[in-house]
Amino acid sequence: MAKHRAPDGGPTDFDAATAALADVTGDYTIDVAHTRIGIRARHAMVTTVRGAFTDFEGEAHLDVAKPGASTVGIRIRTASIDTGQADRDAHLRSPDFLDVERWPELVFASTDVEQVDDGVYEVTGDLTIRDVTRPVTVEFTLTGSARDPFGNTRVGFEGALAIKRSDWGLTWNTPLDTGGVLVSDRIQIEFDVSVIRTD
Repeated sequence: MAKHRAPDGGPTDFDAATAALADVTGDYTIDVAHTRIGIRARHAMVTTVRGAFTDFEGEAHLDVAKPGASTVGIRIRTASIDTGQADRDAHLRSPDFLDVERWPELVFASTDVEQVDDGVYEVTGDLTIRDVTRPVTVEFTLTGSARDPFGNTRVGFEGALAIKRSDWGLTWNTPLDTGGVLVSDRIQIEFDVSVIRTD
């Protein structure tokens, strides 16, 4: 089965990433305007529904020489979930899923960072959804570094995390007459992150 992406050299390819800065060690904050934290789930076992959280903040300390000294923290306002469909978003905010009135934030706090390849890092940390905290590991790829036109040192990362939502107590579902369920237990959280140096 073909992957869902344009072939190499296709007209939708991005320009090559910039890696202009050899040492990006320092303290950073997430640039919300240029960052996307997305989710994907299967619906009715036939298609993929995509959405994103639109209200979040985070900080990182990057240490190129000692990646294990790097840290990452992200706080996401659960009520900001947006899948482009109002009724579905209301259901996701309800006690059946995120229960945003009781649990207004989804939190990730790193506990370890390990470099596994050139520009590739495994970030292990605690992910808290509602009242459950579990360890997860996200593989992030350094996608570029540059000094932007406003004088900011900027670094980009991409990563994705597959989890079973039931591990965090999100168990609501409806069985289908043809077998399977309405919403997949396995979901994916996607990170396209731009951070700006603050120190």
